[in-house]
Amino acid sequence: MEHFYWFALKSVPHVGNVTFRRLLEQFGTPARALAASAEELSGIKGVSAAAAAAIANHDYRPAAERECELLAQSGARIVTLLDTDYPRPLLEIADPPPYIYVKGSLKGLEPAVAMVGSRRASSYGLLATRRLAGELAAHGITVVSGMARGVDTAAHRGALSGGGRSIGVLGCGIDVIYPPENRQLFASMGEEGGLVSEFPLGTLPLAENFPRRNRIISGICRGVLVVEAEERSGSLITAQYALEQGREVFAIPGNITCSSSRGTNRLIKQGAKLVESVEDILEELPQRDGHRISPSVSPVLDLTHQEAAIYTILAAAPHHIDEIIVKSALTVGDVSAILLRLELKGAVQQLPGKLFALA
Repeated sequence: MEHFYWFALKSVPHVGNVTFRRLLEQFGTPARALAASAEELSGIKGVSAAAAAAIANHDYRPAAERECELLAQSGARIVTLLDTDYPRPLLEIADPPPYIYVKGSLKGLEPAVAMVGSRRASSYGLLATRRLAGELAAHGITVVSGMARGVDTAAHRGALSGGGRSIGVLGCGIDVIYPPENRQLFASMGEEGGLVSEFPLGTLPLAENFPRRNRIISGICRGVLVVEAEERSGSLITAQYALEQGREVFAIPGNITCSSSRGTNRLIKQGAKLVESVEDILEELPQRDGHRISPSVSPVLDLTHQEAAIYTILAAAPHHIDEIIVKSALTVGDVSAILLRLELKGAVQQLPGKLFALA
């Protein structure tokens, strides 16, 4: 029942990812947000009257209890945006999920590059995907894709066969295997890589889920490589998300007589980097140092007076949250909320044992 209140707050009508994050920033925990008065809720910028009324009146217990039961049966775990292994690049997007379902490990996720493309890829597309995925893995890059047929499957298998890491982002519940022929790949990813979903357990792979999944694929990466894509393609949606999120966009040129090349060739015309070898990708990833690549975004700190006070405390050395409360003379709730805001700004990080340090 550890994440009961996370499931509870997410189940409330009108509480989407952005509202959830604002409530967490204000109250520090989902439980405190659910217990807030109408007056407290009405004073939060961006929390609508409908959301405030729903928090006060919605019976969230059945949904939260059911999700806790399913989680216990699934073999998955929950990673919240307060946890240290929540993908840091994902915090940079406009609407990061407040928590994700995870199988396997997210350790060593960064740096990561997404590889996406057609479900009906040509032999050329599959060969290029496997080769580049293996070479990226050999350079210490995590390969991310969507576990679909075609290019996605080739990307995951290429990375794993190269002895590297791969992350699969699902458009369904993490307990749903789709497509069914990838059952063995799902098992391998859970053991040698990682699987991620933001959708509740049992969610079917409905068409409307995949655009939302695509923003997560690009969001946890520093670049997106489109291998093959028709002019109307989910891969181009991922590329658009990547541009909006400030990620690099790469594309492999294709045969001009094939419809599956029209999307990638158009991306190149519009400014995506043409990729012929793995070096074309590596040289565009920021601050490359051997096999490691530093994140491209350095936080620009804009701190309130209280945030600056806590930042100063942590500048001396990592502190337990209890020590921070004592030194700052603030309440538990205030310190929790401030630490969350500092984490979201990329200023501090949480360490095991409720220790906090500068990021």
